[in-house]
Amino acid sequence: MNKILIYLKKYQKYAKYLLYFGIFLLVAGIVASLITGKISPAYLSLIILGIINISLSLINKAEDFFNKRATQAGTNALITTISVLVIIALINFLATRYNYRLDLTENQILSLAPQSQEIVKSLPKKLKIWVFTRETNPFDKELLENYRRYGKNFSFEFVDPEIKIEIAQKFNLKSNGEVYLEYGDKKNLLTTLKPGENLSEITLTNAIETIKKDQQTSLYFLQGHGESSLDNKEDGLSQIVTNLQAKGNTVESLNLATNNQIPEPTNLIIIPGPKKELFPGEIDILKTYLNTGKNLMIMLDPNTKSGLEPLLKDWGVILDERLLIDGSEKGTSLGLGPATIIITDYGDHPITKDFGNNISVFPLARRIDITPIPGIQTSQLLITNQQTWAESDLAGQEVIFNKDSDIPGPLNVGIALTKEDTKSRLIIIGNSGFATNAWIGQQFNQDLFLNAINWLTQDDNSTLSISPKESKNRRLNLTPTKALIITLLSLFILPFIAITIAGFTWWQRR
Repeated sequence: MNKILIYLKKYQKYAKYLLYFGIFLLVAGIVASLITGKISPAYLSLIILGIINISLSLINKAEDFFNKRATQAGTNALITTISVLVIIALINFLATRYNYRLDLTENQILSLAPQSQEIVKSLPKKLKIWVFTRETNPFDKELLENYRRYGKNFSFEFVDPEIKIEIAQKFNLKSNGEVYLEYGDKKNLLTTLKPGENLSEITLTNAIETIKKDQQTSLYFLQGHGESSLDNKEDGLSQIVTNLQAKGNTVESLNLATNNQIPEPTNLIIIPGPKKELFPGEIDILKTYLNTGKNLMIMLDPNTKSGLEPLLKDWGVILDERLLIDGSEKGTSLGLGPATIIITDYGDHPITKDFGNNISVFPLARRIDITPIPGIQTSQLLITNQQTWAESDLAGQEVIFNKDSDIPGPLNVGIALTKEDTKSRLIIIGNSGFATNAWIGQQFNQDLFLNAINWLTQDDNSTLSISPKESKNRRLNLTPTKALIITLLSLFILPFIAITIAGFTWWQRR
């Protein structure tokens, strides 16, 4: 090898011709092999001779090449570039193998809500979304991909009805934009998307929850005692009724004074803040209903007599008539007074397990207390902060805590109970206003109510979580004067100031 290098050194001026000749031989061998589709000994010899000639030429140039400063700098740059490429390749490999998404939007609108995740994870059999459209909407595809990440039984397909005619006929397609859910032998129309319209996570999650049910859940709201009505009013319950119906429930009103029996089937009765006492006969009907393994949700406001005390006594529930006062001023930043209770502390229960430190709001609430009774399991749901108290004297000019007569916090506002022998479930909340149209949209109020309904009507707690959120409208409506001011600032005033500062700096340095 040394003799070859000495020989090449002697004839260094001819080394570049050796390189050219080697490249010629290598290319000739490769091209001939590609054209004929085989590697014969002759073609292989050309390739090998070409590699030998190129190698000898590079060895001859290597010593001078690596001694140059430019070569050393170039080598460093090459090593740096290769290192960066290796890091990028490694990051892409990890990103492909371990899928992780970070959503920094206000309402986590680009991520599925925990309830949607749980519903998709718990699908017992295959569910497929069919979107009949000529053009795939990227937003809809991303949303459906999010669902598929959480459930192995979830799939989707975008179908051009003019190309895949057989599939369109299978669903009896009537118009472009229809979206169907296929679950077992069920095929339900989800929605018909108009041009430019996107799929909604709320609509899709509700539809999945509905199609999973073998039968509809029957819910009855008690009426006839001044309870919140089901009508579309500020103090009504129409918004929550609409949400319950969207999840596949049937919702009706029930008046036990005119109908002295509970309809069948009835999965749950809800008593939304009666202002007058129920008749003893109605109490007996509700007691019998609970003793047969059924479920009840009661919401009671302060300073009201509902007549439910005998029923609640059997469950160990003690009602306190006093109004709760929040002295922490948590509601001040929300424009609320001390009589509106802000809850950020929740019990360890499936209904509230995902709430964390999030807020639920209760206008005019009362304290709920418990006396332990054998055979009845009790769980705290809603717990006030230490600066709240149950106020005894509301007639005074100033509402302040009186340690002799008031009860200091933390206090219970909501409790969940289960009777072990009959498996009956009861939820008692010391406020009914949180579920009305004026308050149900506040923070986690809706999640609390819907999770409570789910827990009362299901044995499976897997879908109890936080409901999907829609994005908030953050558009600014500007007056013509304000729009003109912003235009002048952005196009003229600010550029003029920047140019002036730059000119002054140049003049100083000149």
